[in-house]
Amino acid sequence: MNSIWFSGGIIADGSGDDPVAADVCVTGDTITQIGHAPADAETFDLDGMLLTPGLIDAHVHLGLSSPIRAQFGFQLSVAELAADIFANAGYALDAGFTTVRDTGGVDGGLVEVIEKGKVRGPRVLSCGPVQCQTGGHGYYGASWEPTELWEAHHIPGLTSLSLMSGNADELRRNVRESFRRGATFLKLCVTGGVVGGHDHLDDTQFTVEEIAVAVEEARARGTYVTVHAHNNAGIGNAVVAGVRCVEHGTDIDEPTAALMREHDVALVPTFAVIEQLMDTESMDLDPAARERVSGVRERMAAAVRIARAAGLRIGLGTDLIGPHQQRRGEELRLRAELESPMQALVSATRVNADIVGLGETVGMIRVGMRADLVAWRQDPLQDANVFADPDMATLVVKAGRIMKGDAR
Repeated sequence: MNSIWFSGGIIADGSGDDPVAADVCVTGDTITQIGHAPADAETFDLDGMLLTPGLIDAHVHLGLSSPIRAQFGFQLSVAELAADIFANAGYALDAGFTTVRDTGGVDGGLVEVIEKGKVRGPRVLSCGPVQCQTGGHGYYGASWEPTELWEAHHIPGLTSLSLMSGNADELRRNVRESFRRGATFLKLCVTGGVVGGHDHLDDTQFTVEEIAVAVEEARARGTYVTVHAHNNAGIGNAVVAGVRCVEHGTDIDEPTAALMREHDVALVPTFAVIEQLMDTESMDLDPAARERVSGVRERMAAAVRIARAAGLRIGLGTDLIGPHQQRRGEELRLRAELESPMQALVSATRVNADIVGLGETVGMIRVGMRADLVAWRQDPLQDANVFADPDMATLVVKAGRIMKGDAR
């Protein structure tokens, strides 16, 4: 098996340690040596560029790649929906993201076509449809539309946004159905959300007993539950029930952070979507969404500071929706404003790999790890705006294959 050395670069390995000058040897899909390339080696000259692990987005919605109201109003063909999804998968890869965790919206068919190489995109881990309380967050049908018609919006093999459950038995059936379709983890909505017309941010959804049913089913398959949650009551219910991760966490306070730390529950804050949702017109959203998002960024920033002080694992997710998902690295820029570019990089690599369950194989540049690599035209640790510009990701390697950038 041939090897290639990525030589002449500076390595920021995902650990948070200072970058060092070194060459990286890739054989097949694996990093096999780190050091100095032999004189006769096949090389890719990085010419002093910073080399990082492939980025990981722990909160994506590839199945929501079209204008939202048009998608759920049956105004778009399946072909157009698929085209938008495939385009956003490619944009993620080109921005330096080699792994994403889809937290609701795609069916197993999309994961499969990317795995087969028929569509350019990152490695996708998917929960399949989100598990939602009847009438709760994640339901986007009209108020007059009977709940049982909601699944008519699903497109088998492509999109499947959410399943509605009215009680614990229905939830158990729905999570088993999600696993049947290929889900590798579960996501529940346990509070209201920003984008939704049937709930409020301070709502709690699902009881502790109901959430525990999903946790039980996930553990039976060796996996976990993460939850969409903004308020502390909903977060507390989920933590007590045994979930492993909280998405958003907008209003986390010190007692809630301490509870999460006690149970080793991670946090994935999502800032890029807040910026995105402020422009409700281009997002094709109800103007009321702008009122809901008001103040969320400041509260989420405070929650991150509290979570950091409590010693929580803090990952990184974009939560981008709609057709404008080209600048996925904007999340790292926003996080760098709160902490530092290096901390943003660590959250998007080593920490995210641990959160999504791939910490043994991706998220760091180490011998024996999968060869997911990005080389940056300019140094994002000196200017975090570089993370937000996909053109700055000059080279993207996924599992040893050059997906962007020409071998030289």
